[in-house]
Amino acid sequence: MKAMNRRKFLKGSLLGGAAASVIAKSKNADASATFGGYPEAMGVLVDLTRCVGCRSCEAACNKEQGLPAPAQSFDDLSVLDHTRRTSEGAYTVVNRYEIPGQDHPLFRKIQCNHCNEPACLTSCFVKAYTKTPEGAVIYDPTVCVGCRTCMVACPFYIPAYSYSSVLNPVIKKCIFCYDTRLKFGRPPACVEACPREVLTFGKRQDLIKIGNQRIQNYPDLYEDHIYGENEVGGTSWMYLSSAPFDQVGFDTDLGTQPILSYVKEFLTVVPMVLTIWPALFAGFHLLATRKDAQKKQEKSEKS
Repeated sequence: MKAMNRRKFLKGSLLGGAAASVIAKSKNADASATFGGYPEAMGVLVDLTRCVGCRSCEAACNKEQGLPAPAQSFDDLSVLDHTRRTSEGAYTVVNRYEIPGQDHPLFRKIQCNHCNEPACLTSCFVKAYTKTPEGAVIYDPTVCVGCRTCMVACPFYIPAYSYSSVLNPVIKKCIFCYDTRLKFGRPPACVEACPREVLTFGKRQDLIKIGNQRIQNYPDLYEDHIYGENEVGGTSWMYLSSAPFDQVGFDTDLGTQPILSYVKEFLTVVPMVLTIWPALFAGFHLLATRKDAQKKQEKSEKS
């Protein structure tokens, strides 16, 4: 049985819990569902037929973002023996996929896809996320309260939570090298580091034309689809593949509308519940700890 995807989960659980209030307002979601992103937004076209899994992009990202050294060096390709996901220490990872009927695998680079209308942004009630005109989805850790709703909302399973500090909740993900490169018109570090020209940086509209031209020129090589052109309203990172996209780990059942189009109003309430309860339990814990400390001090004074 196919696992329930994020779109069905959100529409089922959230709408099921507040059907009356959300369905009454669902018609108002049409405007957001047709948002095509900023017209001058930049993007990256990823051609899976060219990738050899060298992990140069991972090393470049690690250096650019000042991330900790990995447990296994970037020259160690044994990490490709198992499927990985992004984490607080790795904003991009490369996975290998064995393709039925093909005598060679395909390699796929995974990072935040920087959606035109990001589910993480829509679901965040403290507005920690911003979609910039350049195309990046960036994050402000100073306002994050650690509710992690964005992790549930993301259709691509990208935001990772940093558990290194209980009192300083932080979400970690690719920011398109926004602060150091993108806002100055420069391509992200991973693009510059790729030795195989797997990654093409440019205006999103131009990349779609490039992708369609490649498909037209080599119809026997490419699937007739640019993944990310329309999925969940479109993304800044898009993909070409020689194999069906579901065989290289993509969710092909996301649809073309932003995932949260139907539940935006309800999600303004849901995060409050998710945040208030942990806060209450944290308060109870602090009170209990303080009482215990006070009792120990009283016993010590008596003795």
